[in-house]
Amino acid sequence: NRQGSIKGLVYSSNFQNVKQLYALVCETQRYSAVLDAVIASAGLLRAEKKLRPHLAKVLVYELLLGKGFRGGGGRWKALLGRHQARLKAELARLKVHRGVSRNEDLLEVGSRPGPVSQLPRFVRVNTLKTCSDDVVDYFKRQGFSYQGRASSLDDLRALKGKHFLLDPLMPELLVFPAQTDLHEHPLYRAGHLILQDRASCLPAMLLNPPPGSHVIDACAAPGNKTSHLAALLKNQGKIFAFDLDAKRLASMATLLARAGISCCELAEEDFLAVSPSDPRYREVHYILLDPSCSGSGMPSRQLEEPGAGTPSPARLHALAGFQQRALCHALTFPSLKRLVYSTCSLCQEENEDVVRDALQQNPGAFRLAPALPAWPHRGLSTFPGAKHCLRASPETTLSGGFFIAVIERVEAPSSASQAKASAPECTPSPAPKRKKRQQKAGAGACTPPCT
Repeated sequence: NRQGSIKGLVYSSNFQNVKQLYALVCETQRYSAVLDAVIASAGLLRAEKKLRPHLAKVLVYELLLGKGFRGGGGRWKALLGRHQARLKAELARLKVHRGVSRNEDLLEVGSRPGPVSQLPRFVRVNTLKTCSDDVVDYFKRQGFSYQGRASSLDDLRALKGKHFLLDPLMPELLVFPAQTDLHEHPLYRAGHLILQDRASCLPAMLLNPPPGSHVIDACAAPGNKTSHLAALLKNQGKIFAFDLDAKRLASMATLLARAGISCCELAEEDFLAVSPSDPRYREVHYILLDPSCSGSGMPSRQLEEPGAGTPSPARLHALAGFQQRALCHALTFPSLKRLVYSTCSLCQEENEDVVRDALQQNPGAFRLAPALPAWPHRGLSTFPGAKHCLRASPETTLSGGFFIAVIERVEAPSSASQAKASAPECTPSPAPKRKKRQQKAGAGACTPPCT
C-alpha cells in the first residue's frame, strides 16, 4: 500500500510523527497528477530503477512543493539532489504548458490546456557538426515522419505524434510536437542539436555576422545564442563572450565544447567594465546584448528567479537602468556597425523604453533597422520606428515571451559604402527534401550527425 511504500522516509527524514506524515501524504495526493507529469518528463523512475512510484511522488513533492528536506532527508535527499535541476525544469515547463505562474494554479487547471499548452519543441541544427539533411534522415530512420517546411504557424500547432517540420522562417530550426523529450537523444548529447526556443534564435540570426567577423556577446551565459553566433561565423573570426557568473560560464564552456566551438573567448567580466578603446576590440563590428531582465516573458524562470513573472516597480526601475547603461555602453564601441538588443521580458520599461532612451542619447548616430517583416508580432508604438522591433509570445508566435531590436550605425552620406537600410532579411534556406537525395559525384557531403 501507499503508506507502506514510504516507510523508509519516516525513519530517514524530518517526518518524525504521524500527523506530519499524514499531511505530507495528503498534499502529495492533492498534487498527484502534477507530480506524475513532472516525474515522467524528468525520467526519474528510468534513472532510479529501485525507486517506487509512490515514494518518488512523495519525495518530489517535498523537494519541489514542500519544505525541501530541511534538516533531514537522509539518503533520499542525496538521491533527489542528483535530479533536482531537471525536476525543477520540468515543473517550470509544465507551468508554461498550462499557462500558469503559481504551483496552486496547476490544481485549478488540472489537465486542461492553457494558452501555452501546445508550444512545440524547437530544435536548432548545429551546422558546425552536421546539416539539416542528415538530421532529417536520422530522425526518419527512427520512425519520424518529416513534413517539409511549414507554411504557417497553424502547421506547427497541428503537429502530433512522430511528425516534425522545418520552421517557416528560421533556417535550420526543426519543430516537433509539444512535450517531445530530446534531452537524452544521441544527437543532442553529441552537440549536433541545440534545444532552443524559437524566439531565442532571433537575436543571432538578425545580427547575422559574416564568417571572419569579430563579435561581442555582452551577457553570454548560458550560451545558446553564443553557439548560434559561432555557427553563423562557421567558427571563423572571434566571439568575445562576457558574463559575471562563474558557474554559468563553466556550464557554458561545457556547452560550447560539446557544440564544437573554437572561435569563442570566454571572460568572467562585467561588460560595463570592458573598455571600448581596448585594441582587442577595434575590429568588433557586431554586438549581441541580451542583458539580465525580469524574465516576465518566460514563466520557466520563476523557480530560478522568484517574482520574475510579476516584477515590482522598483525592480523594473533597477533592471531598466542597468539595461540602458549596458546598451549605451555597447554603442560606444568605435567600430560597431550593428547591434541586437534582446530580452525575455514583456515589460515596456525593459524593452521599447530602453531602446528609445539609448537612441535619444545618440542622436543621428544610430537607427532602428526594420527586421524580419514577416514576423507577425511587432514592438509597441511608443515612439516613432518602434514597429521595427519584434515581440514574441506563446499566442502570436508559438514561443516564449521575447523582445528584439536591431540597431545599426548611420553612416555619413558621403561614405562610399552606405549601410543597408535594414538588417539583412534572413531568407529561409531551402527545406531539406522529404526523400533522401543521392549525392552527386565530387559534391561535398554534410558531416554525419553521429560520430
